[in-house]
Amino acid sequence: MTTGSLIGWTALSAVIPGAAHLRAGRRATGFILLGVFGAALAGLVVFGLQLTQNAGAALRDSTLNAVMIGAGVCALAWFALIVFSFMALRPDRLPRGGQVVAGIMVGVLCIAVMAPFGFTISTAKTANDLLDAVTAPEPASGVTASPIRAEDPWNGRKRVNFLLLGGDAAGNRIGVRTDSMTVASVDIASGNTVLFSLPRNLQYVRFPPSSPLHKQFPNGFDAEGQGLLNSVWYYADNNPQIMGGKNRGAQALRDAIGYTLGLDIDYYAIVDMFGFAALIDAVGGLKIRVERDIKWGGHFGTAGTIKAGYRQLDGEQVLWYGRSRVESDDYSRMARQRCVIGAMAQQVTPATFLTNFTKIAAAARHMFRTDIPRDLLEHLVPLGLKVKGAKITSLQFVPPLIYTGDPDWKKIRTLTSQAIKDSMADTGTVAANATSTPTPTKTKSKPHETPTPNKDGAKSLDELCGF
Repeated sequence: MTTGSLIGWTALSAVIPGAAHLRAGRRATGFILLGVFGAALAGLVVFGLQLTQNAGAALRDSTLNAVMIGAGVCALAWFALIVFSFMALRPDRLPRGGQVVAGIMVGVLCIAVMAPFGFTISTAKTANDLLDAVTAPEPASGVTASPIRAEDPWNGRKRVNFLLLGGDAAGNRIGVRTDSMTVASVDIASGNTVLFSLPRNLQYVRFPPSSPLHKQFPNGFDAEGQGLLNSVWYYADNNPQIMGGKNRGAQALRDAIGYTLGLDIDYYAIVDMFGFAALIDAVGGLKIRVERDIKWGGHFGTAGTIKAGYRQLDGEQVLWYGRSRVESDDYSRMARQRCVIGAMAQQVTPATFLTNFTKIAAAARHMFRTDIPRDLLEHLVPLGLKVKGAKITSLQFVPPLIYTGDPDWKKIRTLTSQAIKDSMADTGTVAANATSTPTPTKTKSKPHETPTPNKDGAKSLDELCGF
């Protein structure tokens, strides 16, 4: 047997275990190796089909640990397979020079074969560490959560409400200010979703009687200067003697927003706005319809301009598309922010996520956190896939619909309830989670903003954002 032939048969055995042994005349061993490989391949196919039917199971701690262990075992097995296949071909019969060349090539082959298993282990560990880092074992309130049952992970709820926050902890600010606040109310059966956007300058929000801040601010939140909604998190965080608890900022804000809308906020997630650009870059950017030129940077937009039209935007451009107020206002950028959310929901596919997972994990680890329990994540995946193909509508509580300095709390709740009912009109499902708490009274202060045109009722994101 020549050196090239020996290397070739050894390489073939890495793809078809037992090939080298069959070539060497060791038929029994060759067929056993081939049979074991066939059984392992069949098991892998079954495992893959199970994950296809329940993609969320891939996020389980047990699944990721099994993948790491399995990949480690396979790496060692393939290493041993190549070495024993090489030895079965009797390399000692080759000339000394041929033995050296064959040994080097087989060593390279061992490394090449083990590399994918090493990458699999690294990816699974990264995923496990990321999910442990960004999720919480307990809800923000500190109350022990109900057990998550596979047959009914939502504990009988028809809707689940997520508070999505964009936090700005820039260098010129102290603490976290939540400049982007959106509640995504999702129908579990259909995936139909309503996005409720609340302006950061909504004043004098009320707290439910169960909140410690209700006693502190019985007539509405009026701390931190003008008593703006985006200051609630900061105030609660800096007054532990009032709120208490580890996640008091998140709990205070979810209390205020849930009470304002008349919804039970189930979970929250907060994104560091300045880390958001890295996340968008990790998924390859977003295609967004830019209705007019958007200037950004400083007070006068001197850093750059995002031109009008359908654009493929990178992370920095998406960030400033959703944040810029140059020649604009808070309410216009709120409209752009919901288009960013919609674009992500439509354009970030499972394939995109898996292909760019390492980059996404690196970006998300330091800019994202949530109180969603780790055990619930596997059930969020199928829900997210439903949302991706479902009807998404949006409602902003901005002037002239709602004057932020003089909010009509009853009107906000009525509009919220109606938007949910309208969202479910196509499915025939009755809206759930209507408020059971007392309706707050209207405040006495006068409006002070210039009204921005707005129409009553939730609108489709396809219509608003040109998807």
